[in-house]
Amino acid sequence: MKNINRYITAVLLGAILVFASCETTELDLTEDPNFLTPEQASVDFFLSSIQEDFVRQFEGDANFDPNDNWVSGGVTNGDGFNELGMQLTRIINMNGRNYPSVYQGSDMADEWTNAYRGIMADIRTMTPLAIEAEQTRHLGIAQFIEAYLMVTMVDFFGDVPYSEIFQAEEGNFNASLDSGAEIYDTMLSLLDEAIANFNTTPPTDPAADYFYGNDYEKWERAANTLKMKIYLQRRLVDANAIASFNAIVDSGNYIQDTADDFQYNWPGTSASQPDTRHPRYGLNYTAGGGPDYMSNWLMNLMDTTDDPRIRYYFYRQNEFVPGAEIPPDEEVLNCSLEAPPQHYIDGGFTFCWLDNGYWGRDHGDADGTPPDGLLRTNFGTYPVGGKFDDNSFTGISATAGSGGNGITNLLTAFGVDFMRAEVAMVTGDDVAARGFMLAALDKSVIKVQNFLTGREAGADTSFVPTSGEVDSYRSSIASNFDSADMDGKWDVIAEQYWIAHFGNGVEPYNFYRRTGFPTTLQPNLEPNPDVFIRSMYYPTNAVNNNSSISQKPNQQQPVFWDNNPSAPVAN
Repeated sequence: MKNINRYITAVLLGAILVFASCETTELDLTEDPNFLTPEQASVDFFLSSIQEDFVRQFEGDANFDPNDNWVSGGVTNGDGFNELGMQLTRIINMNGRNYPSVYQGSDMADEWTNAYRGIMADIRTMTPLAIEAEQTRHLGIAQFIEAYLMVTMVDFFGDVPYSEIFQAEEGNFNASLDSGAEIYDTMLSLLDEAIANFNTTPPTDPAADYFYGNDYEKWERAANTLKMKIYLQRRLVDANAIASFNAIVDSGNYIQDTADDFQYNWPGTSASQPDTRHPRYGLNYTAGGGPDYMSNWLMNLMDTTDDPRIRYYFYRQNEFVPGAEIPPDEEVLNCSLEAPPQHYIDGGFTFCWLDNGYWGRDHGDADGTPPDGLLRTNFGTYPVGGKFDDNSFTGISATAGSGGNGITNLLTAFGVDFMRAEVAMVTGDDVAARGFMLAALDKSVIKVQNFLTGREAGADTSFVPTSGEVDSYRSSIASNFDSADMDGKWDVIAEQYWIAHFGNGVEPYNFYRRTGFPTTLQPNLEPNPDVFIRSMYYPTNAVNNNSSISQKPNQQQPVFWDNNPSAPVAN
């Protein structure tokens, strides 16, 4: 087993490196004007770039800004791990009738390039500069981001290059794959180093800490919360994972309050170079609409249960959907003239249209784009900074709502409560799981409802759900949990997990592969869509240019922590 910790002592303390290891055609930084160079040797400059590129790893880019790394790939509507995860888990629509055709190697190039050529290259170049200047808290933030990034790369790709990616000066241009399990171990150690650095007193703090404003008690809580996430994700293959998770819980030093959430706040003040709006807003709030379709499954679940968050998540541009309250219309909603497939009928799943103006698409609907951009439901105010649904039923524009000053949720207090609910379920304590699930629900609803404050001054707040409506919804969820068998309890928790994490596709995608719940998800329109994607293909360019990387035979290859005998059943 190779020692992938060696960068801690040797590589990070070495000279300025030349980065050209994973893809010889894409990862050469020597003459690219869009990337920082050692001559621009400001640690603050590097750290700012690292933080922005890190959040774009999850959210992508709205308009292919030349200052960013998002320039290629088959899936061009923003890319980012959140988008991929949300599509796969029915949080937004997945455009593709079968899994083998939805995501190819060409679709993964941007995520790969941004990770290695952007974030990791900047971290490796910044690190010796930060060490020399004793800027230990700069280093701690970079270590935290590296740990979060590499864990997520493992979650999506499986084994990935790590220990050899910066050995170009040694003549190694074909970085080998490190095992996901080894990378996880190394990232836990790296987080310990980050925590140690957070607890130092350097001569200067970062000029721009976009997450916590130089509050290092919050950074330490976030690092411990990330460790909890790591332990929980590998609980199926690590007999000590639950004990390690609970040890952090016992310490009390983790994210418990929404005020400590690890999130990125998008300023929403500029639409170009750089675009500082939430990318999902930038992509979808245009003069003609955008590329994303909302999920019929999720909107139907929230509408039929009177979920108090629905008006914040979704903005209805039209009061009615063809096939529901108004006649079918082939021009704007082709499926409104079609019969549902037999497996939808047999399973009792909603098909094509929903009541009350919730105009979206079914899972795997691969129809083209009709002239419905200013008719179908769009993202709302939370979390992208769009419009609050106050029954105005007007089309959107490039400046509608609050202009894209949304947030990217990464580690949250409600997410921690869901983690604890999962641990309680797997240890047989469904009573405790119920309490944690309801605590997560409470925190999610409060966070969502508070989000409108100070945003979109023209919104009619008389449509904000009352406390009585919130209490009624909470009681219904508790009752559903109480009356269900164990699988049904898992379904209730998982559905709430999906709803609360709207905007974040990474956690639901991991949860779904880890647990197999919820089993209530709408299936693909195609009755035989192949097997659910358990990991992504490697980028085509990485395979073509790195002799150490061979393409996977299919996307059914599980990541190391997923030892389930098969993919989730709700295909």
